[in-house]
Amino acid sequence: MKLLVVEDDRETGAYLKKGLTEAGHTVDLAESGREGLFLAAGETYDVLVLDRMLPHIDGMTVLRTLRASAVRTPVLLLTALGGIDDRVEGLEAGADDYLVKPFAMAELLARINALGRRPPTQEVASVLQVADLRMDRLTRTVTRGGTRVDLQPREFQLLEYLMRNAGRVVTRTMLLESVWDFHFDPRTNIVETHMSRLRSKIDRGRQHELIHTVRGAGYCLREPD
Repeated sequence: MKLLVVEDDRETGAYLKKGLTEAGHTVDLAESGREGLFLAAGETYDVLVLDRMLPHIDGMTVLRTLRASAVRTPVLLLTALGGIDDRVEGLEAGADDYLVKPFAMAELLARINALGRRPPTQEVASVLQVADLRMDRLTRTVTRGGTRVDLQPREFQLLEYLMRNAGRVVTRTMLLESVWDFHFDPRTNIVETHMSRLRSKIDRGRQHELIHTVRGAGYCLREPD
């Protein structure tokens, strides 16, 4: 696979490049967030290994900028910040996996290989529409009744998943796995909080609600009756 490693510590960067190259991967190494963002946005990589604490532009900003620009390269955050809040923040920002320093090269390789085996994101129409709700995935814009709705990156992902599954009930577990890439229950109200914010932006003040809570099951975005 072709990998991009963004790591400002030269010793760690050299170690990563050597180990990943010996495992058969092609590795580009960037030593700052600015350089990493430039490469990640302009080249095609199979996986991006991103340090969180970087000079010029920090890793979280790099990650959020890439996701806001519709760059879907799988990202593994590599960082010394290992608290649950740090992991949740990283995954919410769009990371696909999170590995805490110090780490074993064998585990890093296993995680990279797992990300590389994931099937590519299924192509869907660039424009999604349900009733008067319209999403343009290319320009990253959402309108309701012709009025623009400003969404945060995670809210956009959440709405996109609901619109792609319009008319079907999606469960909390489905949302955790598909929007946050959690394959476990983080025991937080992360879904409920984001859903509440999204509904306030999409439905508040409208004659017809589009996002509905299905008691005991999940959520459903559907056309008005």
